[in-house]
Amino acid sequence: MSSESKSCRVKVPASTSNLGSGFDTLGLAVKLYATVELERSEDLGIRLADPAAAHPHLAKLISEAGEQFFRSTKAKPFGSRVHVSGNVPIARGLGYSATIRVGVLAGLSELGGARLSREKLLNLATELEGHPDNASPSLFGGFTVSGTVNGEIRCLHFPVPEQLKLVTLIPNFPIGTEHARKLMPASYSKADAAHGLNRAALITAAFSSGNLTALKGLFDDRIHQPYRQALIPALPSIIAAGEAAGALGGFLSGSGSAIICLALEEPQKIGKAMQRVLPDSEVMILTVDNTGYTVS
Repeated sequence: MSSESKSCRVKVPASTSNLGSGFDTLGLAVKLYATVELERSEDLGIRLADPAAAHPHLAKLISEAGEQFFRSTKAKPFGSRVHVSGNVPIARGLGYSATIRVGVLAGLSELGGARLSREKLLNLATELEGHPDNASPSLFGGFTVSGTVNGEIRCLHFPVPEQLKLVTLIPNFPIGTEHARKLMPASYSKADAAHGLNRAALITAAFSSGNLTALKGLFDDRIHQPYRQALIPALPSIIAAGEAAGALGGFLSGSGSAIICLALEEPQKIGKAMQRVLPDSEVMILTVDNTGYTVS
């Protein structure tokens, strides 16, 4: 795509983050997508093309990403109209805001000829998100482990076999990330901190080595799920139902409200078991996107 391009389309996978005790660190890209289309306009500013039909916070997500891009890259400002479509649920813990921010940043990089690396885009997206665990999977795909090292975001990523199914229960109510974060304590006991470190390390080793059966029993989190259960009282019962039906384990997706059980077989059976606990919900059987965002 040349620097003279007038438009581009960015397809961005959604994500699930934390994966139990990997708080703000671990993530998986999933095959749900937001499509962010950008078209150069004569007026300066990055604006939503159809704000009346959009989610109330979408225009703000887009304008803030545009401001961040031009401020951080020192690129010559230009205007763009943005159209968003896709099937990523909003405020369900599947990284909707990260998909939009990554889409806008990557799109502006293409239209402006900046050709920023995925690593640079991750740093920009993390400044907007406040943490890298959703932006990393959307950018790189697969299973991601990311954190801040000497002021830069470092991300390691690994492909995940199609065999792994993410049985995703999506309740009919949203949960705001900021509200969910306020429920967490300011400090933890030595025992809970050590337990969290152990589980996050074991989960990382299982995914990076491809030994997915080793994930069984690793999602008994003590870092955020016990505190966020106040927002989803049925959380432990839903996970227990999924595990009883054959899941490797289950966890709250991000800050919720979606709940995911990982499965190597019989995902439909697991989904039905989870949904029996919370009938007013939708079940999606997802797999991991190993590519990350794409531009056309």
